Amino acid sequence: MDLNLTPDEQSFRDEFRAWLQENVFEAKTVDELKRWQRTLFEGGWAGISWPKQYGGRGATLMQQAVFQEELALADAPQLIGVIGLSLVGPTIIAMGTDEQKARHLSKILSGEEIWCQGFSEPNAGSDLASLGTRALKDGDGFIVSGQKTWTSFAHIADWCLLLVRTDFEAPKHKGITCLLADMHAPGVTVRPLRMMSGDAGFNEVFFENVRIPSSQVLGKVNEGWTTAIAALMNERANLGTGVQVLFRRNLNALIARARSMNRSADPIVRQKLAQAYLELEILRMNTNRALTSLSKSGVPGPEGSTLKLYWSEMNQRTQQIAQEVLGQHAQLSDFDNGMWQYSYLRARGNTIEAGTSEIQRNIIAERVLGLPKSY
Repeated sequence: MDLNLTPDEQSFRDEFRAWLQENVFEAKTVDELKRWQRTLFEGGWAGISWPKQYGGRGATLMQQAVFQEELALADAPQLIGVIGLSLVGPTIIAMGTDEQKARHLSKILSGEEIWCQGFSEPNAGSDLASLGTRALKDGDGFIVSGQKTWTSFAHIADWCLLLVRTDFEAPKHKGITCLLADMHAPGVTVRPLRMMSGDAGFNEVFFENVRIPSSQVLGKVNEGWTTAIAALMNERANLGTGVQVLFRRNLNALIARARSMNRSADPIVRQKLAQAYLELEILRMNTNRALTSLSKSGVPGPEGSTLKLYWSEMNQRTQQIAQEVLGQHAQLSDFDNGMWQYSYLRARGNTIEAGTSEIQRNIIAERVLGLPKSY
């Protein structure tokens, strides 16, 4: 793995850095974040990994890493359409019909339509294949009833990548179908889940006799588990690079605040900050190593679980360091607009979302190390 940029990669970095200097702006509300993604889209910087024929740039894996690093350096807003860009879009490109691609891809890129991922259920989280949301065949479509939970962005989403059970006699991995569900259809109800951080980005979603046409099946009926695995691999492969934007921004802010409070003169504080910096660099290099592997195989693999396990536990350690460095100020809602209070509380969910640490360790043990399954 050569971490030095090639001339093409350096040119890519220079072009994007110059564009950001001219176009980046602060965005916090939903409308502002949509405008930011629209700005990226109009500048040709949305979905850069997508093939050019679908509106992307066909960027190499290293260019994608450069893209994320430059976003962090520019303190750019997060992408509100991240699920569509990193998870849904690539899955539609790989498995969708021409009609599905024409209908959805451009609106995912522009941020005109926001997507959520309807996988987890109250009784099917880590054991996703046990999902119980039912889709009964009805003419040229399905009638869907059931509940999803921990659904990110569902409260603002227009569409949902939805897993349902369509064959109730088949083994649990065999009777699943993936649907593209309109979140504005009659019978869809969204209830935000407010967490201890005060955030309500996760949601419960209820489907009550929601009709979904057969044209909105992604992949094949009763073979949705294959679609789900493709989507989850894209999710974990992208999380490693995507989360660096937030982590680097937060660490830079912590170092600056420690200096302003004269805390950085304390050798113990300096050691803790150095530890956080080194761990973030380890994440960056491991991400590049995973990108190198992906560039050879062309398919996201179980290495994504290694990255997810590492960054989720690393961020919890970093947030603990922030509490120790900043002391009582870190838990005040009016100190730095409450960012340290929020970040610390929000980090507790990192080892649960996108696959728990226990599940990631099982995947690593079985699919990376080749160890026998535990029963």
